[in-house]
Order: sequence, then structure tokens, then C-alpha cells
Amino acid sequence: MEAGRRNAAEAPNIEKGIEFMRLLAATLIAGIVSVAGCTMSPPRPDNAVLQRQVADTERAFAKTMSDRDHAAFASFLSDETVFFAGPRVLRGKAAVAADWKKFYERPTAPFSWRPQEVEVLESGTLAISSGPVFDPQGKQFATFTSIWRLEAPGTWRIIFDKGNDVCDCPKP
Repeated sequence: MEAGRRNAAEAPNIEKGIEFMRLLAATLIAGIVSVAGCTMSPPRPDNAVLQRQVADTERAFAKTMSDRDHAAFASFLSDETVFFAGPRVLRGKAAVAADWKKFYERPTAPFSWRPQEVEVLESGTLAISSGPVFDPQGKQFATFTSIWRLEAPGTWRIIFDKGNDVCDCPKP
């Protein structure tokens, strides 16, 4: 008889324990879901969107030349950018900005450029752009190739740049 009374007396405590365990489990699940939501990356835009971003960035970069805005030019450079300047290699944002300052000193731009082709890696973090470079009269005299890195959401910065002369050679 004594055992029966003990079981009946313990029943409310067991129900409280079960309710506590349910509440604890729900809290733990909510916490895990919340933390998982914080660590998940936002969905990557599709390649066409990223190509447009890079092309728009390249056009804005080129506009710094026509606007004669050297500070804006420098804002597109990654801290570890590398520019090929003929036989020299310029390393770092400060070196590239200093070398290119000469192109911004006169009232008219010595050249202009525009993107013609843009490709983005599947990871969405690196891109290549290339296109023609024109003299002040609009005649193409070179091409450029630039490598861009996504350094923050929607912020592409140039990490490599190289220009090449265009040959006015007869076609074979």
C-alpha cells in the first residue's frame, strides 16, 4: 500500500519533469536553428547578375578617368593590387595610385576604356574583364585585362591589371 501512495504522490513531479524536458528540448532546438541561421551564407547571385556587377564596376572605374577623379580611381584598387606598367610591375594600392596620378593631372583624359567581356568564377569571388583602350580621338590602341575580387558584398576591387598594345598588322 505504501508503494502505491508513493507512486501517486510522485506522479505530479514526473509530469513537471516531463514538461521541463519538453521546454528544454524546444529551447535547445530554437537556439540551434537561430545559430545556424546566423552562420548560413546568403544565397549567391546568379552569374549574369555578378557579370553585370563587374561590368558596372569596370565602367565606374573607367569613368574616374573621364571625370579626372584620381581619388575615385584609387578607391577601386585592392590593397594588394598588381598593375603591369610596361616592363615594370607595380605592387600595392599606394604604388599603383602614385604611378597613375600622372594620367589624372591634365584637364583631358589621355585614354579611355570600356569592358567588352566579363566572366565570373562559379564561386562568385573572382572575375575577369577585358576590352578596348582608346586614345583621345577614339582610336583603339590597346586592350586591357583586369582581374577583380569580391572583397565585400557588392564591392569588387581590382587585383591585377595588364594592358597590351593592339597591332595594326595586316591579317594573315
